[in-house]
Amino acid sequence: MKNQSRRVFLRNLTVSAATLAAQPFLASCNVKPGATLPAPTEPQPQTEESPSPTLGVIPDMLVARGNDPEMMVRQGIQALGGMGHFMKKGADVIIKPNICVGYNTYEYASTTNPFVVAALVKMCLEAGARRVRVMDFPFGSTAEQSYRFSGIGDAVTAAGGEMEVMTPIKYIDVDIPNALQFKKAKVYQDILTTDLLINVPIAKNHSMAKLTLGLKNLMGTIQLREKIHSSFEKNLVDLATLVRPQLTVIDAIRTLMDHGPTGGSLDDVKMQNTLIFSPDIVAADSYATRLFDMVPEDIPYIMAAAERGLGKADLSGLNIQEIMVNA
Repeated sequence: MKNQSRRVFLRNLTVSAATLAAQPFLASCNVKPGATLPAPTEPQPQTEESPSPTLGVIPDMLVARGNDPEMMVRQGIQALGGMGHFMKKGADVIIKPNICVGYNTYEYASTTNPFVVAALVKMCLEAGARRVRVMDFPFGSTAEQSYRFSGIGDAVTAAGGEMEVMTPIKYIDVDIPNALQFKKAKVYQDILTTDLLINVPIAKNHSMAKLTLGLKNLMGTIQLREKIHSSFEKNLVDLATLVRPQLTVIDAIRTLMDHGPTGGSLDDVKMQNTLIFSPDIVAADSYATRLFDMVPEDIPYIMAAAERGLGKADLSGLNIQEIMVNA
């Protein structure tokens, strides 16, 4: 069944010899060069002044590839209609990266790329945000250590944003109305009340969940996250019915391919120079699986979230635009 699912998933790709050359992770998936397959489109070169890849049409997902993180963020958000599509002037914005530990710099791909986070901060402020806060609840070090050592703290401050330590007093007991099993959680209150929540996970291997992507990154919004582990997929999806980011940006510039979630060896890091943007967290996660030579069916929590109606794991009907961003 898994092999059949993999074939169905790969049938929904647009693949050419040029695409295979640019994306070596597809070359091992038994897809013949030149096969005629439906969307997404092949990457098109973009510059800072370039319009959206399909003028007047906002895609369901934008995938940017390049070597300049800020330019990739700007082009990706622009293609989705601009930051004003997600927020009004005067908005209170929270950006939730993955800052799990305070002993690896971002080069080790256990924490989100600071240049990606800083670019999002800049774009929110440029669009008229009242304030932009960046926060996470690290498990491997204190928040202050993790913010500093990851490089995200300095980058966000320089961009005009605020780093906020998620203090215990702000966690509140919340009933999860649509939960099937995980019916109550201690959630950071501001996550639920902010005008715009942007979820910015790094794509990486995880010893228990197989992959950390957008859905898994939501665990950093609660206390006592170990309660989710007892029935991981069901509980994580229950949480995802409550914490609903309006935009997910998956950082796959560097991906941790093994020994996640903390890593520690550059031998486990692969440069993929990719960012995935979508308001659909399930679709973003589903696309990201291919960076690890997987399909959504390989990750039970993605399929469980799709079955609960939280997004689409089947990408065949989505408008997916792919661009190459030239610095």
